[in-house]
Amino acid sequence: MTTVLVVDDSPMLREMLSDLLTKSGLSVTQAVDGLEAKERIEADPPDLVIMDIVMPRMNGYELCRWIKSNPATQAIPVIMCSTKNEEFDRYWGMKQGGDAYVAKPFRQEEMMAAVKQLLNG
Repeated sequence: MTTVLVVDDSPMLREMLSDLLTKSGLSVTQAVDGLEAKERIEADPPDLVIMDIVMPRMNGYELCRWIKSNPATQAIPVIMCSTKNEEFDRYWGMKQGGDAYVAKPFRQEEMMAAVKQLLNG
C-alpha cells in the first residue's frame, strides 16, 4: 500500500489530511515536526511526504534539504504545505527540493491533484 507521511505541528491539520488521504485509499503516518519525521523516514521511508514549513525543532526547509540530499531518500516526492503563500515562499520551497507547493488553506481537490501527480510520477 502507498504510504504518505504528514508532517505538521497542528494536530487538526494532521488529522484532516490523514482523513482525506485515507479516504483515497492511502496509508498515512504522522509526525509533529521535522526531527520526528526524519526518524520515521529513516525507519520506514514513505512514498510521499507532505510537510508544513514552520515547525519547531526542524523546519520544513531543513527537512526537505535533508530528504533531497540523502541518496536513500532523495527520490521521495515532497509537497510543501504552508500558510507562507508569497511567490518568494513558493520559490524558496522549490529551491530546497520541494516537488510541489500547496498553500494553506487549500481545497481538497488541489491537494489530491498534487498527491496523485507525484505518486503517479
